[in-house]
Amino acid sequence: MAEEKWADYLISAVRYNSAGTHIDKVQVHEDKGEKVGPPSTWERTKVVSSLEANYTFMTITESSNSEWQRGAEVDIVTINGTKYIRTDADATEEDNLGALPRF
Repeated sequence: MAEEKWADYLISAVRYNSAGTHIDKVQVHEDKGEKVGPPSTWERTKVVSSLEANYTFMTITESSNSEWQRGAEVDIVTINGTKYIRTDADATEEDNLGALPRF
């Protein structure tokens, strides 16, 4: 990982609801600049409220040599009054953080 921070927090894995449309929980790491902090499990609502409080989030994946790779920025997209956490801004009524592993 580079010494420059990518975001305030980094998301490395997701857990979806039974329908597969909404994220229930995510594995979040603090971005410490020179390293990635240990994971903690956050509720989806905590990610939304943190984004609304102007904290930044980015997805990360672990490479085959155990180094973290930068992913995409995470934002809130509001569709029909519901807030979704997404790495893209399309109008699909579901959360989408890309192809992160599930836990």
